[in-house]
Amino acid sequence: MTPRPGIREHAGIYLRGLMMGACDIIPGVSGGTIALITGIYERLVGAIGSIEPASAKHLARGDFGSFLSDLGKIDLPFLVVLLAGIGTAFLLMSGVILSLLTDHAVGTYSFFLGLIIASAVVLFLEIRSPGAATLAYLAVGTGAGYLFGGLGHLDVGHSLPVLFITGMVALCAMILPGISGAYVTLVLNQYEFMLAALRALSLPEIFAYIAGGVVGLLLFTKALKYLLKTYPGAMLALLTGLMLGSARMLWEKGSLAGDMVTGGWIFFLVGVLVVGAVEYLKRHYQGSGA
Repeated sequence: MTPRPGIREHAGIYLRGLMMGACDIIPGVSGGTIALITGIYERLVGAIGSIEPASAKHLARGDFGSFLSDLGKIDLPFLVVLLAGIGTAFLLMSGVILSLLTDHAVGTYSFFLGLIIASAVVLFLEIRSPGAATLAYLAVGTGAGYLFGGLGHLDVGHSLPVLFITGMVALCAMILPGISGAYVTLVLNQYEFMLAALRALSLPEIFAYIAGGVVGLLLFTKALKYLLKTYPGAMLALLTGLMLGSARMLWEKGSLAGDMVTGGWIFFLVGVLVVGAVEYLKRHYQGSGA
């Protein structure tokens, strides 16, 4: 029996969610890029952009009429199915990456480092006509990123408020070009803990992280989009610097497990090639107008 068109469409969205989730859980690969390659980026941005903070106020006040009206403006079926696919990928991949970090730390961190360095280069190449001001923002971002990368040595614990703040920052990063939310989680020293929470289906920790992400998206999405539109060169240079500087943390974590140069160079190159392949597919998609 042939599936109805609606079922086929939802199945396609779910598969795209699986692909996005598999990439989002790996530091250095942006699920947003996968959304662009698979042709749902504009729909995703539009769906997120249609979510209004006022909806929460309507719900809190018991104004269900206004709340339902707000929901009607959102592409809710699309978001639900897509998030289901992303969540499934998170659950499937969390155990795999935890095992890799435990048993093959040098190779895994080297691979992540290759992803981050290559992503930073790709992001910088998006800047049109870079000048002295651009290089200044790059330097500032690199310095800030280096300090930011040192947070991986801080033991701030894994309390629900800490996870909430981590989710707020990480999910905001997902809407920025070339920035990986998983990488932000890693830099904030919550990555392995959240992988374990996903593997164990520890709901309080998962909900705290997601709730922080939702709040971050509602509060900061419009501001970030404004900055990227108004000051694209400065923002991209600053983001590139943040990625380059904070890569210090990957090197230091990997070095604790072994020799990153001797034991990790081939995995580093694989990471670079993965980003190169994703970027090629993105440009091919954009060029074909598919």
